[in-house]
Amino acid sequence: MTKHSSLDIGTLPYWIDSATFPTFAKIDRDVDVDVVVVGGGITGLTTAYLLASAGKSVALIERGRCAEIDTGHTTAHLTMVTDTRLNELVGKFGVSHAQAVWDAGRAAIDQIERITDEHDIDCSFEGVDGYLHAAVGETDADQTDSLKEDASLARELGFGAEFIDDVPLIGGPGVRFADQARFHPRKYLAGLARAIRAKGGEIFEHSAADEFLADPLRVEANGRRLRCRDVVIATHNPIAGVVSTTREDLFQTKLALYTSYVVAGRVARDTVPDALFWDTASPYHYLRTEPHRDHQLVIFGGEDHKTGQVSDTSKRYAHLEGALVAALPGIAISHRWSGQVIETPDGLPYIGKMADHQYAATGFGGNGMTFGTLAGIMIADAIRGRQNPWVDLFDPGRAAIRRGLWDYIKENADYPYYKARGPFEGKGRTLRSIKRGEGAVVDNNGTKIAACRREDGSLLLRSAVCTHKGCTVAWNDAERTWDCPCHGSRFTAEGKVISGPAQSPLEEVSLRQPSDPRS
Repeated sequence: MTKHSSLDIGTLPYWIDSATFPTFAKIDRDVDVDVVVVGGGITGLTTAYLLASAGKSVALIERGRCAEIDTGHTTAHLTMVTDTRLNELVGKFGVSHAQAVWDAGRAAIDQIERITDEHDIDCSFEGVDGYLHAAVGETDADQTDSLKEDASLARELGFGAEFIDDVPLIGGPGVRFADQARFHPRKYLAGLARAIRAKGGEIFEHSAADEFLADPLRVEANGRRLRCRDVVIATHNPIAGVVSTTREDLFQTKLALYTSYVVAGRVARDTVPDALFWDTASPYHYLRTEPHRDHQLVIFGGEDHKTGQVSDTSKRYAHLEGALVAALPGIAISHRWSGQVIETPDGLPYIGKMADHQYAATGFGGNGMTFGTLAGIMIADAIRGRQNPWVDLFDPGRAAIRRGLWDYIKENADYPYYKARGPFEGKGRTLRSIKRGEGAVVDNNGTKIAACRREDGSLLLRSAVCTHKGCTVAWNDAERTWDCPCHGSRFTAEGKVISGPAQSPLEEVSLRQPSDPRS
């Protein structure tokens, strides 16, 4: 491979360089709709999609091109693991609130997977493990104990996690979190945009929101009027809308903007585990891969600083490139870019109502893809007048979150996410976490399914109930068979009997889909 210096390449994000996006015209007429969405990133497009799916008339306006600014400059980790460590979340907010934050993130990942499957979006979506690991050279007893605490807390709260002594690729102690994911964000949003149009929603590019007016509520763009019942501000760093300038200025004091840097390069296939990685440094570093037929792209980021407070930003790229080349000497650097993240004082995003009939979302930190999708879920629920379990937690006007008793699951048991999750689902495996050539028993809305992923990525689904006496089979990783722990029956991955006493194959099953939270 030819090695390149970061000085030889521009700052075009890999996502924009590697995928096209459908084009949409400027707004050229007045529009009357239920909802106007301002901003064409993951928050705006998700909100528009969910509202259009629910039968609302929607118009989305974007001042430039959709999926090019903040969403186009992400590294696209899909994870419920927040920037704030789990033990810190529990210490600050209490156990129930910490679980709620992580549950919200996982619900967002589930939503992305559901949309991807429903619309057959080719966006490299894949369930992968995530590793939180000690920063290189910073391993000590306190660090190890802290990582063990995170793993133990995560298991207590129903998330698949385990402490490990030797993190793949990195080495040293860390926590493996199951059920994370990665995807190509621009390909995903291109599919989402097409789905919005297919559902009757309208998208206008190069159509900046010039003015917001109340009574009646409307937005002016390109000299045209968009009249509506509700406005969604999905612009990463929110604009005022109909909120007063004084109130908007006060809100801005609660936001801290940081610039983060990314380098990417090619290595041979299977050089790096297909997983997500974050270290415990402050600011932390993060790494993931993007698969290709003949190579892997390794994406590595960090070196954050407050926006506008560092002049020689090229050194940030050089530091990242040096670390990446040291870890992977044969890597061919191909891309570099920077993005912006917004932090809040308590580490949780602001999602919800800013004024009557105006909603906004910001402060996603390093969880932009996850919290951006969550914002779409929550705002669509709010506009439709539907219960959502995370409203108070992420309320933009919230005071300090009070620790104490909150029967979080009981109070929200009717929300479809919790119906789908079930009381034990989080302690086991999910379909997303099953890698090629692996099998596992998963709970699908109360039904135990023996799921195996073929080498081509497709799933084989069979009942996990042994046809002899009804025990639950287990996956034999060495033999790639389903084995019954009760009486010894064995089945192929396809469910055919290998040896008795069972005489009949495992039954074929289909996934039972939970009712969609937006339906």
